Amino acid sequence: MTESRPIPLWQGLLALSPLVVFLCLYLVTSIAIGDFYKMPISVAFVASSIYAVLITRGMKLTQRIESFSAGAANPNILQMIWIFVLAGAFAASASDIGCIDATVNLCLRLLPSNLVPAGLFIAACFISLAVGTSVGTIVALVPVAAGIADATGASGPFMVAIIVGGAFFGDNLSFISDTTIAATRSQGCQMLDKFRANARVVFPAAIIVLGIYLLCGFEGDQAMIEIGEVNYVKILPYLVVLGCALCGINVAAVLVLGILSVGIVGWTTGSEDVFQWVGSMGQGIAGMGDLIIVTLLAGGMLELIRVNGGIAWILQALTARIHGRTGAGFSIAALVSLANLCTANNTIAIITVGPIAADIAQRFGVPAKKSASILDTFSCVVQGVIPYGAQLLMASSLSALSPIAIIANLYYPMVLLVCAILGIAIARKI
Repeated sequence: MTESRPIPLWQGLLALSPLVVFLCLYLVTSIAIGDFYKMPISVAFVASSIYAVLITRGMKLTQRIESFSAGAANPNILQMIWIFVLAGAFAASASDIGCIDATVNLCLRLLPSNLVPAGLFIAACFISLAVGTSVGTIVALVPVAAGIADATGASGPFMVAIIVGGAFFGDNLSFISDTTIAATRSQGCQMLDKFRANARVVFPAAIIVLGIYLLCGFEGDQAMIEIGEVNYVKILPYLVVLGCALCGINVAAVLVLGILSVGIVGWTTGSEDVFQWVGSMGQGIAGMGDLIIVTLLAGGMLELIRVNGGIAWILQALTARIHGRTGAGFSIAALVSLANLCTANNTIAIITVGPIAADIAQRFGVPAKKSASILDTFSCVVQGVIPYGAQLLMASSLSALSPIAIIANLYYPMVLLVCAILGIAIARKI
C-alpha cells in the first residue's frame, strides 16, 4: 500500500459533520419531542445536504453541486431507485386487487396466533437465505406483516421489524448475496469457508431471536382475528415473486413478473380492468416519491463526505494502532461499520474497506474466512439499524411507519451484534 498524506483530525471531523447534522435533526429531534413523525426524513436530508455543500472546501459552488449530483447518480443508487419504482407499482397494484388480504387470511389460517411472529421470522430467514437479497424479502413480506398487524390490532412496527430482521439473516449468510460475494472476493477466501465461519455467529443469534419471538407470543387481540375466505388465486402474484426470486432471477425482473401477474389475476378474477391496474401502479410509484428523494439526497451527501476525506480519515484513524489478532478483528469491524454509516450501502462499504481489511488480516494473522465473516456481519448489523438505509426506507414506505419506530423493535441486528463481538473477543483463533 502506498503511503498517503495524513488527514488532520479537524478535517476528518468536519467531513463527517453532515452525518452528525442529519442524525441530530432527525433522530435527536424526534427523541426530544417524543414523536418520530414530526420531522420528515427528507427535510432532515435536505438540510444536511445543503450543509455538506457549504462546508466543502477547495471547489467552486458549481463544482460542489456537480460532485453532489455525481453521488446521487451513482449506478448503485440508480439501480436501487429502479427497484423502488417497480416495488411501489407491485405493492400498490397487488394490494388493490386483494392479494394482501388473501395472503394474510392464509397466514392466519395456517399459523396458530401465538406462533405468528416466530413463523414470520422463519419465513423471512428462509426466503432471504434463498434469494440473497434483503430488499427482495422486505418487498415480498412487509405488506403481509403489516396486513396481519392491521387485521389483529398487533403492533405494526413490531411485525414489520420481524421481517426486516429476518431479511438480514440471508443478506449476511446467503451464497448469492452481494455482500457475501464482495467479502469473499476482497479477502480471497472460498464462500463455503466464509459460510462456516459466519454460521458460528449467525445461527446462535437467529436461534436466540426465534426463542424471543416464541416467548413473546402474539400481542394482537386474538378476539379481533376474523379469518376471511382465502382466495388462493390472489396469492399467486406473491408466489410468482417468491418463486422467481428463489430461482435466482434478478430482483428487478422478479418485480416486473410480479406486476404482470397482478394484472393477469386482476383481469381474470374481475377485480380490476387494465386501466384500474395501470392507475394502481401509478399510485404506487408516486407513493415511492419520498423514498426516491431521500435516496438521491443520501447518495449526494455521502459522496461529499467521501470527497472531503471523511472515509479516508476513518480508515487512517482505525488502522493507526492495532495490537494482535483480536485488535485486528475489532479494527476490521469498526472500519466496515463506519464506512457503512457513511455510504448507507453494506456492499459498497465492504468494497471500500475490503483491501485494507485484507492487509490488516494478513499482517496480524487473521484467517481470510474470518475477516470476510467480520466484514459481512458488521456491515449487515449497521445496515439494519440506520434509518436512511435502503432496507428500512423500503420497509417504512411499504408499511407507512417511521424507520425509527421499526428500529426500536429490531431484535435480530442487536443480538447479532452481541454474538459477533463475542465471536471476536473470546475465540482462540479468529
